[in-house]
Amino acid sequence: MDTMQGLKRTNYCGETEGIGKEVVVGGYVQKTRDLGNLIFIDLRDRTGIVQLAFDDASDREIFKKAAKCRAEFVLMAKGTVRERESKNPDLPTGNIEIFVTDLRILAAAETPPFEVVDDTNVNEELRLRYRYLDLRRSVLQKNLITRSKIAKSARDYFYENGFIEIETPMMIKSTPEGARDYIVPSRVHNGNFYALPQSPQIYKQLLMIAGYDKYIQLARCFRDEDLRADRQPEFTQIDLEMSFVDVEDILEVGEGMIKRIFKDVLNVEIPTPLPRLTYKEAMERFGSDKPDTRFGMEIINLSDLVQNSGFGVFSSAIEAGGSVRAIVARNAASTLTRKEIDKLTEYVRGIGAKGLAFIRWVEDEPSCGFAKFLGEGELQSILDRTDAKKGDVVLIVADKDRVTLPVLGALRLTVAKKLDIIPEGYNFLWITEFPFFEYDDESGEWVAMHHPFTMPMDECIQYLDNAPEKVIAKAYDLVLNGTELSSGSIRITDYELQQKMFKALGLSDEEIEAKFGFLVEAYKYGAAPHGGMGIGLDRLAMIMTGSESLRDVTAFPKVQNASELMSGAPGTVDEKQLEELGIKIVKKED
Repeated sequence: MDTMQGLKRTNYCGETEGIGKEVVVGGYVQKTRDLGNLIFIDLRDRTGIVQLAFDDASDREIFKKAAKCRAEFVLMAKGTVRERESKNPDLPTGNIEIFVTDLRILAAAETPPFEVVDDTNVNEELRLRYRYLDLRRSVLQKNLITRSKIAKSARDYFYENGFIEIETPMMIKSTPEGARDYIVPSRVHNGNFYALPQSPQIYKQLLMIAGYDKYIQLARCFRDEDLRADRQPEFTQIDLEMSFVDVEDILEVGEGMIKRIFKDVLNVEIPTPLPRLTYKEAMERFGSDKPDTRFGMEIINLSDLVQNSGFGVFSSAIEAGGSVRAIVARNAASTLTRKEIDKLTEYVRGIGAKGLAFIRWVEDEPSCGFAKFLGEGELQSILDRTDAKKGDVVLIVADKDRVTLPVLGALRLTVAKKLDIIPEGYNFLWITEFPFFEYDDESGEWVAMHHPFTMPMDECIQYLDNAPEKVIAKAYDLVLNGTELSSGSIRITDYELQQKMFKALGLSDEEIEAKFGFLVEAYKYGAAPHGGMGIGLDRLAMIMTGSESLRDVTAFPKVQNASELMSGAPGTVDEKQLEELGIKIVKKED
């Protein structure tokens, strides 16, 4: 193999220009074309592709060397930029080529297991097995470069606004934060364990108590939970905390950051202030606390129209304290055939509904299977309330609100995707005024929706002991196109109120001391009012790059079972290491 001696790169491939200029480029061979007396090599780096040219005027040794090159060889080439005879309008450098006067083969390459091209049909498992090759594809390189630009823009924004970047520990004490911890055994403290942080929550609050009133960190977080397209076991959040603030201050800073990032990275202007919905409004209108507001199809309450209906499915749901609600798929009758509606019925049953009633208007009169049970004028009142017209389909669910609303919210998204009516664009909104507690059907108890340091609304503190359903949290989420980007809250800083909150959550004195003793004690020494939020950098990058999965914006991602296919993680460790840690592996029986 050749060496680089005497050559120093002057240009990136995709940024080469200047006819008559002598340049040196380096990269990977995308493809070669050997035409006998002409050889062309497409050389690729992270900026793009440039064509290297060899012809009768080339030095014979260089020409022979070019003939040896194959896909993914690593080259450095020196030459003169000249105009191409056969131009390629699809390439930014398609009007020029480099006539090579010095060629170095720095590394040969075996035939790769798949071709390194953007438009690939290779299954993802194989690409992840050879992730270092997959990452050579320009689409993934652009994604990771965009992610880097997002991180830089965020940092610039916070630095310019007086924030201090502070790292918090990666090995911490295990505290309950909603998901399972990844735990790390301690050799020195045998039988004890660290946890990897699900978030820097406690530490950033301690930083506020310590007087660092504006904290920022691009924090690595870890959660041992089942994976999906927008979830990884390790992820990054743009984490911030501020002192002497209330909700409005946090939202203003969050909006400024979003506006700055989209302008810097995509040159897109995001109008502020961002829209807001309370949790109650979001659930009533969209059936979700992270609604996609790029399209309508809002939920319509029909309960008052059918509460005395002869259709038992409707009347019994209302008698049980529930409701009857609908969404309308406009001009969808030809797409939502009976067969398709049957599939939707099975879908809603799978997510908790008892069934799906519908009105499908194809002919002059609407088709409605339950019309015979309705009283005079009731069908027309439903059509009037929903503004249904010929060509529309009305989909109706009757049950308790905690079933009806989320089921219709999920159905709304499914139908919109089926009808392909979701437009491009970026619809941000804040969701505010979250309930503090939610009722758990299995345990029959009220459980916290947030971490135990979340501040309730001042006027709701009186209800903590006797009316948990009335308690509203000073909590807020940032939503983009139906994806939750961020959650945050104002924190409790009063020692007595924090103790009251722990008791309301059912924690004993021993549990409080074991899990949160050091934070609770810190409150005794004075704590400024503070709050913050964490914005998911991975999810933001996924949406801004138009990717379908977090794996497309993560360099070395995990798959569904939390394994990493390239390195084989997680793996076993030898007996000596386990013995030092005081750990014995007990195999689970099937």
